Amino acid sequence: MAVRTAPSAERRARRTRIALCALRSAFCAVAIPAALSAQTPAPSTQAQRAELEKVRRERAALQQRMRVLQGTVHDLSEEVANLDRQADATARLVSGLDAQLASLDRDVQGATARLYVAQKELDGKTVSLQHRLVDIYKRGPLYTAEVLFSAASLGELVTRYKYLHELALRDRSLVRRVQQLRDDVLAQQSLLVRLRGELARNREEKSSEEQRLRSLQTERAASLAQARQQQDRTRARLAQIARDEARLTSVIASLEDARKRAEARPRAPAPAPSTLKPRASTASPAGTGTLAWPVNGSLLYRFGRVVNPNNTTTRWNGIGISAATGTVVRAVAAGTVVLAEPMGTYGLTVIVQHGGGDYSVYGSLARADVRKGATVAAGQALGTVGSADPDLPPHLHFEVRPGGRAVDPLTWLGKR
Repeated sequence: MAVRTAPSAERRARRTRIALCALRSAFCAVAIPAALSAQTPAPSTQAQRAELEKVRRERAALQQRMRVLQGTVHDLSEEVANLDRQADATARLVSGLDAQLASLDRDVQGATARLYVAQKELDGKTVSLQHRLVDIYKRGPLYTAEVLFSAASLGELVTRYKYLHELALRDRSLVRRVQQLRDDVLAQQSLLVRLRGELARNREEKSSEEQRLRSLQTERAASLAQARQQQDRTRARLAQIARDEARLTSVIASLEDARKRAEARPRAPAPAPSTLKPRASTASPAGTGTLAWPVNGSLLYRFGRVVNPNNTTTRWNGIGISAATGTVVRAVAAGTVVLAEPMGTYGLTVIVQHGGGDYSVYGSLARADVRKGATVAAGQALGTVGSADPDLPPHLHFEVRPGGRAVDPLTWLGKR
């Protein structure tokens, strides 16, 4: 076998290039991960996420407050203000999501750029490795052995072996590392793209919710305006009711004065006893009296002070008995009709005097079948049920006024 001579200048130059390539490979194996890790997106969205979580908690508290308002109070003004705060919180949440979405867009673009750099570097290293493989193929499978055995000494042989071994390890490490980086950046890009899609959907959902809340706010504002108008109408009606009650009281007082003057005249006949007797005690429970009900029906409102759903207060001097329009209304006792005419908010009203200063009042009638001065018996038809109050269904307004003073009629009526 022929003996190989010492390496020529060309071979030394080739080994020098190989060494330089190995050094560049080692540098890239360290520099590329460092550069990529240096460009890894910082936690720029942490502060935004903390702010979003704060807004979400605020919004949840406002929604809880809204449920309390809707379930326990009727203050539409507070409800509108709460809805406004909810809408503002949702708007801030949408704005925060926009900022986070923009940040993720930048992260996706950065990851794409880093992926491009890594892929380009990988392509360059792949070309270099292909060239080296071609060189190795051209020199044949025994080239490594030739390089080793052409060493001038044992020390040079060991050095060449270590050099070739390190070079192979660097090549394999470089390929694996670049491949791993490419996979990592691909995974990161996929994750960021998925997060971007989720945030886009979340932003659309929150934007729709903001629009819904704005619409609900407008609706509640309209409801508030309507409620205020209704409140103004109710106050006006309550004032009118108070005036009509005062007028009715004045009419009965005038009737009492006329009755007393008539009884005080010389040779005046003895006054007839009241047909409403025996009177029930004002402390008696409802349904313990002796009078028959003027009309059958359920109670629409009771005697005394009543708090309405809109927080207004109504003072009723009688009771409201719900009944269909046209239902016959009957006198609870015998007496004389002293009034049969409209009385403002009372509507068409019939007042029967029962003697002894006792009166019964029948309001909200659709029709009166008796006239002033007529004598009526107990159970006789006085008229029919109507609807004088536009805010209430058809009913009979019934009062009992012994001595001209309004008392609870339920203590005078018997059981139905």
